[in-house]
Amino acid sequence: MSDAGAMTRPELTTITAVDTAVVRGVVPTSDLPSFFDRSFAALGAQMAHLGVTPTGPAFAYYSSAPGTVTHLEVGFPVDGRVEGGEQGGDVVASRLPGGRVATAVHQGGYEGLGQSWLRLLEWVAQQGLSPAPGYWEVYLTEPTPGGDPATHRTALYLHLPG
Repeated sequence: MSDAGAMTRPELTTITAVDTAVVRGVVPTSDLPSFFDRSFAALGAQMAHLGVTPTGPAFAYYSSAPGTVTHLEVGFPVDGRVEGGEQGGDVVASRLPGGRVATAVHQGGYEGLGQSWLRLLEWVAQQGLSPAPGYWEVYLTEPTPGGDPATHRTALYLHLPG
């Protein structure tokens, strides 16, 4: 497999909105790895205290394309609504949107995600569609120290209007 990884055939589907527990950030793009690490540490420490349990794998939701800074939420789908206040610290309630999406799965290291996103965007354009604001990645394979990045699987979701 190349460094870019591989991508499954894109498809159009409709999904249901999901309650989430997240850490929000406006982060210099170069600091994303440390933001992810801090966010997942905060989520792990606070979700049980907040009375919610993850119901699926971790994700990152991007409200716009990364530039010098990235606007994002990092979190987990959860089994109830996060009621934050002071006890939640950096962890707040949010939702992944429901509706029509274009989706595919990237297999390989995170450095190849950009190419898979470009291929998904090209496929959407070939279908005569344009994405709505907001897109997200669901990390189907949890990275482990010493693990093989070639085995990582990341689901990509582009929100579509209507």
